[in-house]
Amino acid sequence: MTELHELAEPFSSGFIDVGDGHRVAWLEAGNPVGKPALILHGGPGSGSSPNTRRMFDPTLYRAIQFDQRNCGQSTPSAAEPLVDLAANTTQHLLSDIESLRSHLGVERWLVWGGSWGTTLALAYAEAYPERVSELVMSSITTTSSAEVEWITRTMARLFPERWNDFVEYLPAGARQQNLALAYNQLLMDPDPQVHRPAARAWCLWEDTHVSLQHGFAPRLSGSDIDFQVCFARLVTHYWANSAFLEDGQLLAHAHRLADVPTFMVHGRMDVSSPVSIAYELARAIPGARLHIVEANGHGGPEMSLWVKGVLDELAGA
Repeated sequence: MTELHELAEPFSSGFIDVGDGHRVAWLEAGNPVGKPALILHGGPGSGSSPNTRRMFDPTLYRAIQFDQRNCGQSTPSAAEPLVDLAANTTQHLLSDIESLRSHLGVERWLVWGGSWGTTLALAYAEAYPERVSELVMSSITTTSSAEVEWITRTMARLFPERWNDFVEYLPAGARQQNLALAYNQLLMDPDPQVHRPAARAWCLWEDTHVSLQHGFAPRLSGSDIDFQVCFARLVTHYWANSAFLEDGQLLAHAHRLADVPTFMVHGRMDVSSPVSIAYELARAIPGARLHIVEANGHGGPEMSLWVKGVLDELAGA
């Protein structure tokens, strides 16, 4: 087949109280007795996308999604003028995933992640390899300090005029510091006259660099302002802290995935996350399979179809 599956509507949904005042929204779609699969969204802060489920055959998979802390339908929202993100770290999200697994009575599940979701998927699989039947990832990131430096500063070599607009929004004294942290300080200001323009500027920069793919149409800067604020606050919160992981941790611990069948797809035209990231990770994971799509960027239709084919094979379609 050359098309994705039909979208399956949820058959179950709800919220989990995970502590610290957080309620995490979740849903299940597809076959209630099918192969369990956890879908980890990107961002951080993008929230779950129904279309992601179209890679999963609804007759074979029990597809499970949740909105990570402070985004999507989970509460409180990072878009609120006053919000505390102290209890939102990778370690908190790993705990939430385990809480969801236990709540839904899943012993082991396939884990899929895209973009930031690959960082979270890797962290989860390395912490709980016995809970992961297979690992499938698209648009690979590990959110290392080098990756954050590339995406916020070094990429000025490709987009000098747009990067200049990006940093000119910041106070002069902050332009030589951690740019994600500098933006996060503006974004966390409760005054909408401060955090809203900062969110627009951040999202415009992300739309600039997300792909070199011809005809790619990024949409962050055209989304509603509440989404922009939520997204930008969470991205900068995580990027300013290298995802709250030891630098290089995910690559260093890749050997823990030796018994987890791992499948990876990455776009050659992905400038946000250069293909070298995926390549080095694939070399570090024993038996990992990496497929590079020449014409796609940070996501793309050919990548989704490749994932669909892998998922169909893993479910015995």
